[in-house]
Amino acid sequence: MNEKVLDVHEKPTAGKWLTLSLQHMFAMFGATILVPQLVGLSPAIALLTSGIATIIFIAVTRFQVPAYLGSSFAFIIPIQIATQTGGIGSAMIGSMFVSLVYAIVSLVIWKTGYRWIMKILPPIVVAPVIMVIGLALAPTAVGMASTIEVDGESVYNLLHFSAALVTLAAAIICIMFFKGVISLMPILIGIIVGYIYSAIIGILDFTAVLEAKWFEFPEMLIPGIDYEFVVTPTLLALMVPIAIVTVSEHIGHQLVLGRIVDKDFIKEPGLHRSLLGDGIGTLISGLIGGPPKTTYGENIGVLAITRVYSVYVIMGAAVLAIVFSFFGKVMAMIATIPTAVLGGISILLFGIIASSGLRMLVDHKIDFGNQRNLVISSVILVIGIGGATLKFSETFALEGMALAAIVGVLLNLILPGKSEEQLDDVN
Repeated sequence: MNEKVLDVHEKPTAGKWLTLSLQHMFAMFGATILVPQLVGLSPAIALLTSGIATIIFIAVTRFQVPAYLGSSFAFIIPIQIATQTGGIGSAMIGSMFVSLVYAIVSLVIWKTGYRWIMKILPPIVVAPVIMVIGLALAPTAVGMASTIEVDGESVYNLLHFSAALVTLAAAIICIMFFKGVISLMPILIGIIVGYIYSAIIGILDFTAVLEAKWFEFPEMLIPGIDYEFVVTPTLLALMVPIAIVTVSEHIGHQLVLGRIVDKDFIKEPGLHRSLLGDGIGTLISGLIGGPPKTTYGENIGVLAITRVYSVYVIMGAAVLAIVFSFFGKVMAMIATIPTAVLGGISILLFGIIASSGLRMLVDHKIDFGNQRNLVISSVILVIGIGGATLKFSETFALEGMALAAIVGVLLNLILPGKSEEQLDDVN
């Protein structure tokens, strides 16, 4: 293992502190602001809540886990559906109940240990669900990249599609031909290049940027003030099961992060603490109008490259994110990013999400000659991508990704031939 530059509890000098924290902020920036752009939330509030959630997470984990929390892509489709049926407030309520699931799972793990959750959520369940997240969003990405709204209808536009292709090309070049921290920021760099190209071809409107104030308070959504707090069975069925995916993602990140830092975060400070920190961060985010949170692989990558594992550097990135969220002109410029540019970067990003599920299957050497594995993955993929719905009444239905995740867990528990899960890698 490479020698550490800074360990978890070590502080850098002031000059290096700022530079290292900026790297982490820019690494998460593109993905964190992309989610609210896709679901109709404020990029400023997403940035603000990512910083707040990260600080909460580090505090709950006793300043032992150097992880950054950003906007979760797993909730894009559920938030879009919830917004269409009950307004954006419904999505916020749903995310708060997701945080309750985190708290319950955290409590159970605290009392009983973590082995049971590893067995309920093996790679053969988690990986296909992750693939569903990316593949189910594919039509959205292509539509954003190649069409514009004309009189309420989506019409193909070559000029806008060219902006998407330039954005996509820039991100791919960043990944393939650059090394170090730059290779970890393809989303941000792709958006910047696409934005510049969009300005050159004349599809940008800077009016909002000119009119925006330099300092502006992020637009919040407070329950009971900005929307009515109404909980329905369908809302819970739509949002809550996605916790299956995000809890699995969280566990995976803690294992990878532990290997990089050479510490066992599953045992100390404990999976229950890191899950609780993630859950509280998501709760606070939902209470003020931000998207659900998750630990970010981009920032784990930055840790691996810089070998600076200091939680103080991560805290610095969180503070910078909070400060940036109050720059009105910066947030207004983000709001002017053309849909085509977001579509271009989404083609890559959603594909990477789907491919990461495929990679999980490969890394865990899942045998598809085994009929049990074949059945579980096949059913999850078709139900999730096909958008299947299990409607119990007018007010309660399970659909799409949520239904796929639940069916996958049940099939894994019910079908015969289950091999005993090996936990040597987390012992």
